[in-house]
Amino acid sequence: MIVGSDTVLDRLMALHPKVIDLVLDRVHRLLAALGHPETRLPPVIHIAGTNGKGSTLAMIRAGLEGTGATCHAYTSPHLARFHERIRLAGTLIGEAALTDLLEECEAANDGAPITYFEITTCAALLAFARTQADWTLLEVGLGGRLDATNVVVPRLTVITPVSMDHEAYLGDTLAKIAAEKAGILKPGVPCIVGPQADEALEVIEYRAARLGVPLQVHGQHWHVTEENGGLVFQDETGLMDLPMPRLIGRHQVQNAGMAVAALRALGRAEGAAAAMRDAHWPARMQRLKCGPLVDAAGAAELWLDGGHNPAAGAALAEALTRLPDRPLHLVCGMLNTKDAAGYMAPLAPRAVHLHAVSIPGEANTLTPAQTRAAADRAGIPSSEAASVAEAVAAITAREPGARILICGSLYLAGRILRDHA
Repeated sequence: MIVGSDTVLDRLMALHPKVIDLVLDRVHRLLAALGHPETRLPPVIHIAGTNGKGSTLAMIRAGLEGTGATCHAYTSPHLARFHERIRLAGTLIGEAALTDLLEECEAANDGAPITYFEITTCAALLAFARTQADWTLLEVGLGGRLDATNVVVPRLTVITPVSMDHEAYLGDTLAKIAAEKAGILKPGVPCIVGPQADEALEVIEYRAARLGVPLQVHGQHWHVTEENGGLVFQDETGLMDLPMPRLIGRHQVQNAGMAVAALRALGRAEGAAAAMRDAHWPARMQRLKCGPLVDAAGAAELWLDGGHNPAAGAALAEALTRLPDRPLHLVCGMLNTKDAAGYMAPLAPRAVHLHAVSIPGEANTLTPAQTRAAADRAGIPSSEAASVAEAVAAITAREPGARILICGSLYLAGRILRDHA
């Protein structure tokens, strides 16, 4: 019988009783058994932060590739298939290669306790070490200091905006969370710092000073603005006039600024226009244009976004102001680990109605009734639906020209992309 990657991934899930257990001992043990692939990577750009990591990574990758370079990339979570997490020299890893890689790591681990994210991160690092490329882009999974990716000595680090999220694991104040994110800083390795609240920036600057880390901080060392339909980036070396980023929203202007600052620091500023023009990042204000749901929606617009915390809700609300007016209906499913009402509150002034759904296949999903209760607290009229398809049908029956936004979770977004788009 041929074993596929899904079968191996299911086995790996059973190696540790906890999904999240933030220590690095198990990762170091397995990497040693694999011959320390983390020491043989192409130059690494390591990216931490609460929001914008994936979009910033996508723009840096597009910029580097625009200069003719090849890039490995490791991101999480995946949306439709696990293969999305591992990109080898620009191409998603194939099924046979992924299965072989996972089985090799499983054998090297020899049944010892290790989390799913830890062993799959080791698999990605092993693949990167064996495949020629010019750069390696690593997105932190959770936090930074004890994240499984934090086993490298990078060429550059990036800290995107820090906000409240994952408080049960990272701490209950912005300062504590920022300290975890700043754990990716390494002695003497430059860091690009995105827009931060004062409380977070103070922590990042303190750790940087202790480690001798040269910082390039938004608002101090570099600035980015939207002017006359274009993007203007300025730092101590000069001014750059660029096209607006392909990704929608003011927060993407900030992410673009971090990407350009990173390209400048890497000596690859000539890729900045490609970073704006060519970056693609699914489920971030993504217009769905084909598939069964789009067919069922008829004249209605169908959009998808995977943001899931209050800062993401605020960014999403701003992005919606950039679109022509249409009645906005939300189809929302969220995890019970998130501040659902805090996420919804910025969307309340624009939303006509919210249809609450559960996330299929997710044990930690909020029930539709719980999501409705959060919508009530946020001030959004709501109702329940048995599925996204049922919600879309109900909305279009009442308001054929609606703008429908499916939102609240990357896991829900992944389900939509896998099953309906």
